Amino acid sequence: MLPYGTLARHAGPVRGRGAAETRCAPAGARETLPDVTQTPSAPLPPAVDSMTLLVGAVIVHDRVRDRVLLLQRGPRAKFARGLWDLPVGKADPGEAVTATAVRELREETGLVVAAEDLRVAHIVHGRSGVESPNGFLTVVFAAERWTGAPENREPHKHAALRWWPAGALPRSAEAVPSMRTAVTRYLSGGVEVSTRGWD
Repeated sequence: MLPYGTLARHAGPVRGRGAAETRCAPAGARETLPDVTQTPSAPLPPAVDSMTLLVGAVIVHDRVRDRVLLLQRGPRAKFARGLWDLPVGKADPGEAVTATAVRELREETGLVVAAEDLRVAHIVHGRSGVESPNGFLTVVFAAERWTGAPENREPHKHAALRWWPAGALPRSAEAVPSMRTAVTRYLSGGVEVSTRGWD
């Protein structure tokens, strides 16, 4: 063990921001560290294999008639065939989750909503899912203002689209579980975060 103050007396110089620095070393030895304050010339690749899938969903809530717009997943859907679900989809690389929600709503139903008119209604954190072995995080937004008339714009994915009374949503056996949880908690002002597969 070196006597107190030995390293301090033999430390190399510390230069200004952006310059390489010399770290403390025993007398006579110097080790130059790389400059880590500079922006890399190219962004690092994402750690895709360890990432949680980001998903955006929208509760279209007609407050005047107190009803919610849902889509029935089609016979060729990747999961939950025949079950009722929200307009929902995966975020594209580099896409904000609000943009994902706006895009998916338009692509699936033809409805147009402004990102600033969305408000977070619920968050679902799943341990794993289809195409998301490392889990998924679904941000469920509520939209109470939009333009356009709803139509099933992706019949190859969805069998039907319809309004459901807020007090008479599809039964549990007829709905995607996370969708039903998100909508019922939103309508009741309940817990805003739910988890799946962690118990």
